[in-house]
Amino acid sequence: MLSIESLRQELSVPRKIAIIPHQKPDADALGSGLALWGFFKNKGHQPTVVSPTDYPDFLFWMPGNSEVLVYSDKTKEACAKIIGEAAIIFCLDFNDLKRCEPLDIFINANTSAIKVMIDHHQDKKDFADFEYCRVTAAATAELIYEFISLLGNEADITTDIASCIYAGIMTDTGSFKYPATTATIHRIVANLLEKGIDHTAIHRNIYDTSTLDRLKLQGFALSERLKVIPELNTAYFVLSKTDLGRFRHQTGDTEGLVNYGLSIKGIKLSVILKEDEGFVKMSLRSVGNFSVNEVARMHFNGGGHINAAGGRLNMSIQEAEVAFLEALKNYANILATTS
Repeated sequence: MLSIESLRQELSVPRKIAIIPHQKPDADALGSGLALWGFFKNKGHQPTVVSPTDYPDFLFWMPGNSEVLVYSDKTKEACAKIIGEAAIIFCLDFNDLKRCEPLDIFINANTSAIKVMIDHHQDKKDFADFEYCRVTAAATAELIYEFISLLGNEADITTDIASCIYAGIMTDTGSFKYPATTATIHRIVANLLEKGIDHTAIHRNIYDTSTLDRLKLQGFALSERLKVIPELNTAYFVLSKTDLGRFRHQTGDTEGLVNYGLSIKGIKLSVILKEDEGFVKMSLRSVGNFSVNEVARMHFNGGGHINAAGGRLNMSIQEAEVAFLEALKNYANILATTS
């Protein structure tokens, strides 16, 4: 494993750097990537953020967003070139290369590059030469702040960089309400505020820029697609492609919807099953000590954190609902308790 001193030495001269977030990057993944991009750019490196997929337009405000290279059939060769020529590849907010498919092929092909993993999820895979990982961290953006400081350059965090870091921390702490919101987090945020960020604008850009279609989709989901299993303290949504198409669904339109299930008194588990092309994507949220990371890992080809995880089932939406309900039986005794 590479030491921080060795990595610092590698970064002492200009390098081509590829920065990779996970599929469908959220504010933490993209914010972490663009914060690191801004830092390295200011240091004279040649960084490029390469996203394996598109992401919500409510993240387009982030400084540096226009420079992000998003993988598609048209950009495949450009993505391969950037990653193939990189001296250092940063993998952010994921700890398993399958989470950045199809870019994993290009990463594996570049055998000479130093691979760096910065992440806060459980069940880490060993593929990196340098790791800066801590599962107790509230967000990968928190680790990015620490990583920049570790390089001895906290003073080089500009307003733009601070804005990206703040966005990642704000969203992954649920606007500072989740248990991982520590005193350290608030100290970091205080430092970011002193950098001159507009935290009100950041919050509004992410949470208060919905399209009318998105609001109608959320209303439809709550009134027509929310199901509750009282005896298991569980709520879940099932959204088909037809449902999504009816409201001209775009990436990010169901962001945060799963949390409405947890707002119901007594609910311990909330899940969304959303139909995509040939598979069903799942988002799982819980409260207390019920681990959705375990549920997602054991039954839904996924993982994440104790109270927030994702999964995927390669089957129809109808089959996925049946599989989900069948999996719940394994946790009936835990979910049925009221504590």
